[in-house]
Amino acid sequence: MNSTDVIIIGAGAAGLMCAIEAGKRGRKVVVLDHARKPGNKIRLAGGGRCNFTNYDVTDEHYLSHNRHFVKSALSRFTQWDFLAMVQRYLIPFHERDHGQLFCDESSKDILDMLRAECRDAGVDIRLNTPVNKISKNPDGSFALRCDGTSWQCESLVVATGGLSIPTAGASPFGYQIAEQFGIKVWPPSAGLVPFTLSPEDKAYIAPLSGIAVDASVSCEEHHFRENILFTHRGLSGPAILQISNYWQPGQSIHIDWLPDINVITELTEAAQKHPKQQLKTFIGQMLPQRLVALLLPQNLATKSLLTLNDVEMKQTEASLKTWSIKPAGTEGYRTAEVTRGGVDCDAVSSKTMEVSKVSGLFFIGEVLDVTGWLGGYNLQWAWSSGWCAGQYV
Repeated sequence: MNSTDVIIIGAGAAGLMCAIEAGKRGRKVVVLDHARKPGNKIRLAGGGRCNFTNYDVTDEHYLSHNRHFVKSALSRFTQWDFLAMVQRYLIPFHERDHGQLFCDESSKDILDMLRAECRDAGVDIRLNTPVNKISKNPDGSFALRCDGTSWQCESLVVATGGLSIPTAGASPFGYQIAEQFGIKVWPPSAGLVPFTLSPEDKAYIAPLSGIAVDASVSCEEHHFRENILFTHRGLSGPAILQISNYWQPGQSIHIDWLPDINVITELTEAAQKHPKQQLKTFIGQMLPQRLVALLLPQNLATKSLLTLNDVEMKQTEASLKTWSIKPAGTEGYRTAEVTRGGVDCDAVSSKTMEVSKVSGLFFIGEVLDVTGWLGGYNLQWAWSSGWCAGQYV
């Protein structure tokens, strides 16, 4: 039986950050992971450039059944704290749209930084080590059985992530641990994920595959303005990924293809200047021609601007500003960037990440019922929640 102070299951972003902080406090820390390499999702993040945080981080950027849960951790280890670490390691980075911060070169820079911090803190990372069984001893410690080894620890941290990107080693193990100890798990589903369409709608938009348009998409009271990308499977792009966090099966999404344009005003003015110009030609100056052909009713597309009456102008406006489609579903965990749902935050201290009714058991990162927007928010949650737990394990 190997004995240590802290065992962290999962060598991802949250687990490594927790290990670093606990090790700095002089705790003897072992990280166990079933994968061959640590930080697989860090490697893949941001298309290999790792969107490691965002200049603008608030609780409004997160979804959870306990909407206030993230506030404490985010305020105690902020984006500026992580950025200070990045700058200390002289990692070159740049800002993209909406305050997103990316590595200039490779996500490996972030992973190398975390591994260096773990080495300095004396953290023992053991890979290819799946955990098969967990139990709580009468003295309050935890016993873990792995392939060929057994462990005992005072504090057990579950940093196993969600179900997104199975090729990176995702598994439901963290949810199973929660259920073993009587902790509620909100049903998981794919988040930040492209939409698929019904066969009929898929055939309808097939000619648009590859087109990307800056537009506004909404679902219920939520809306996002970024690129929308037509794919051979359905709809993708940043705006679609963002709205997918709020979409539920059976709901339609609504798209304003010209969010900065008052269509009726523009048509009225254009009719005076170019009375013989066809409607499709005029709209084609603002949107890709293939998209215009799909959006405009055929009986209107070839009409000259001067001949459009009020009803037809409003019909045109509706086609361009309130286009609606009902996704058949999503591409699922295979391409999802995050998992919605997870371990119930009501069961966990927002200050320490410790389970209220199970002393010494902690949950951090994506395994919890916390889902961030696209743009570095999910990694920031990993850093913040991992840091907080690291102060107490």
